[in-house]
Amino acid sequence: MFEKVVLVTRKTRLADLVVRFNTKKQAKFYVERNNQDFNAFEAEDDTYRRAVDGLRSQLDVGLPVQQVDRSLVPTFLFTGKEVVVTVGQDGLVANVAKYVGSQPLVGVNPDPAHFDGVLLPFLPRDARGAVQRTLEGRAKVRQVQLAEARLQDGQRLLAFNDLFIGARTHVSARYEVRYGGKEESQSSSGVLVSTGAGSSGWLSSVFALAQGLTRCTGGTPGKPWTLGWEDARLAFVVREPFVSRHSSADIVGGFVTAREELVLESRMPQGGVIFSDGMEEDFLTFGAGATARIRPAEQRACLVVH
Repeated sequence: MFEKVVLVTRKTRLADLVVRFNTKKQAKFYVERNNQDFNAFEAEDDTYRRAVDGLRSQLDVGLPVQQVDRSLVPTFLFTGKEVVVTVGQDGLVANVAKYVGSQPLVGVNPDPAHFDGVLLPFLPRDARGAVQRTLEGRAKVRQVQLAEARLQDGQRLLAFNDLFIGARTHVSARYEVRYGGKEESQSSSGVLVSTGAGSSGWLSSVFALAQGLTRCTGGTPGKPWTLGWEDARLAFVVREPFVSRHSSADIVGGFVTAREELVLESRMPQGGVIFSDGMEEDFLTFGAGATARIRPAEQRACLVVH
């Protein structure tokens, strides 16, 4: 069934700076000029490199191992015959999971002293066992509901944590929204759509703001919405909706299901985008006339767990 192991890595802060400034010496000059500790950059880079080297030796399970940088994942051809292993922060799992279909994904924590590891249940020394169990069909997996945005021309974008629909820059997003049998024109800072996995992230900050403002004005804050990772529904909120003669703010949040989609039609002549999981470079253009239908994806991520 499986033909190879795909190891997904990402550049460290130091590696990114070396690419940007051509040499390590120039990178050091830049870091120290900004009053930062270059030794911390070197230590982080060294820890990550050693973790990757150790992980590669653990992945000697009789299959070819192909190492792929995160930046190449959106264009990498996954055939369904790979065991995918990520080594990096939790965000790397989120960035990769939406591209691998229902293939099992093993998240490895290269630096548990600095990374929370909510999506990284394995250390490098545990990887061989996790991959071996996956190959033998004995691995325990946790399914995670993904979000989907689909345009009228068939283009689609998946999200592990959240989708953002709005303007690329800090200007108002203008669109028509349809939800729950109602529709209205809106002008806002964009619409955030969260999965269960992402509900403790960006979405929680929106509720923190709402609760804080409610307390400041003498009100009693409500409880934040909570969703399970497997929950087959999404939560959406409209960020900073503006009320005017041409825009309303009656539809400001709710739950999206397979039967109750969220539909947005762009009124932005330029700069409208849809991106997922904070990756602005991986986006759909959402210009005037484009219609996006938001719903829970049929595809789910499969994370290997203990």
